[in-house]
Amino acid sequence: KQWYQRRVAITAGEGATDKQIVLNPSEAQKKEIKNMEFAVHEVYAMDVFVTTGSGKMKESNVSTTVHKRSDEMYSLKMKASRAFFSDVCNRFTMMPFTLRAFEDEKKAKMGLKECVTHELLHPYPVQQDSDGKPVAQFKYTVLVVPNGNIRINGGLFDPSLFKSEHKIEDKEVLALLAQSANRKAGGKKKKKKAKSAAEEAKSEAAAEN
Repeated sequence: KQWYQRRVAITAGEGATDKQIVLNPSEAQKKEIKNMEFAVHEVYAMDVFVTTGSGKMKESNVSTTVHKRSDEMYSLKMKASRAFFSDVCNRFTMMPFTLRAFEDEKKAKMGLKECVTHELLHPYPVQQDSDGKPVAQFKYTVLVVPNGNIRINGGLFDPSLFKSEHKIEDKEVLALLAQSANRKAGGKKKKKKAKSAAEEAKSEAAAEN
């Protein structure tokens, strides 16, 4: 059984609000989540969770190693905390980071505690399924522009590097996945196809003559 939830939040523009897409929603979610529309020139932060469990997620007791800087201001007391936070600001600015990125991870953990206590840094909690199944999380940003959707970060997925025991067999879904999100790409294909047809017709006419 496969299940996944996508949370979509507008991160730019005036009056920014949350928009959600939930696949396999509960009865409560069906009542709470309203219909919405995507508009050109909007920017979305995509937060995708995937699990093979029941689909009911909760925070795990496992300590997270991924954090992100907040807008809060506080004068740190410990020297280790000040040095750690300064390093975070210089190297990662407002982007998420992992403790593995620090040369001395043990020293980084010492400075991390005070920063989290006073909300200078926000943790990304580890998620797990209520059945105890693992949860994978993917984040990326999408720009909605007149020529299609543009994914600007989050890395690229190369399916040739992975093998799965599952596969998509629904013909409609396969046809949808084969389509390009870029309208220009579709336009180019149509023009190319029309041009090929015209050239073929021209060749046939020349052969008949």
